[in-house]
Amino acid sequence: MEFTVQQIADLLQGRVEGDNLAKVSTLAKIEEAQSGALSFLANPKYEPYLYSTGASAVIVSESLELKKPVSAALIRVSDPYSSFSTLLHHYQAALLASKTGVEEPAFIGSNSTIGENHYRGAFSYIGNNCKIGENVRLFPQVYLGDNVTIGDNTTIFAGAKLYPNTVVGSNCTIHAGVVLGSDGFGFAPQPDGSYKMVPQIGNVVLEDDVSIGANTTIDCATMGSTIIRKGTKIDNLVQIAHNVEIGQHTVIAAQTGISGSAKIGNQCVIAGQVGIVGHITIADKTTIGAQSGVGKTIKKSGTIIQGSPAFDYKQNLRALAVFRKLPELQRELEALREEK
Repeated sequence: MEFTVQQIADLLQGRVEGDNLAKVSTLAKIEEAQSGALSFLANPKYEPYLYSTGASAVIVSESLELKKPVSAALIRVSDPYSSFSTLLHHYQAALLASKTGVEEPAFIGSNSTIGENHYRGAFSYIGNNCKIGENVRLFPQVYLGDNVTIGDNTTIFAGAKLYPNTVVGSNCTIHAGVVLGSDGFGFAPQPDGSYKMVPQIGNVVLEDDVSIGANTTIDCATMGSTIIRKGTKIDNLVQIAHNVEIGQHTVIAAQTGISGSAKIGNQCVIAGQVGIVGHITIADKTTIGAQSGVGKTIKKSGTIIQGSPAFDYKQNLRALAVFRKLPELQRELEALREEK
């Protein structure tokens, strides 16, 4: 696909400086770009590359003041990073749109329906009584159990497994190896020391615009639903247990684990390798630093915590500063004891 710089600028509602008829056909990092490539500059650290890049066009901030002449055409926008993200979104959508039709063998069960302009990859499986919207892409070896519902414009990549009764909204992305609706970890201890499985009869619900990273697992509810609200983005290798509820537009980084019946608020930021115990509530707009262990409810919106166990972020930094000085403090204490 080839576009003029002006066409790209129109798409991004930007303003062109330089050759607006220059042609671009690929996307590249600013330090690696060659003729015909489009790049962007969002981090000031990379500004030196702007003056040496081989790119035909670069998306830059409206407020950027040039220090040297630039050979590339510039597309000035208010937010280069968001604009480039928008461009990537359109590019990816165009690539996915090229995937249509049904590759054989593929299976669809009785009383199941699927909307127009869909794609079903080889060895994909759709159970009975499923309702699948328009423009849905099911890549090879995707499994949908009975009674699954999927909204319009959702893409499910290779090898993902959706257990029966799972509900997925519109405009969702589910990456390879994801499992939605597997049994929650529910076992009742018995008098003889053994454990008896507690049947998990609920489901998983993903609202619209949710993204789930590769090999993430979300357990079905014991009863009711495990719910991921609108716009939430979940990274690879995350474990979400039964009956968890995650609010709108929350982001969760890799290797985080959330225990059963925890309730996470809206617009929270949860960094990598965080552990959250069950049956607690995390307030809206909470930020949790990497490798934190959260063991109690957070009630105040906008709280920032870190550590294991996690506590106030700034206090944690002060505590770490003291911790690093412990050997020195110990030597001073021993010297004082010897003086006595």
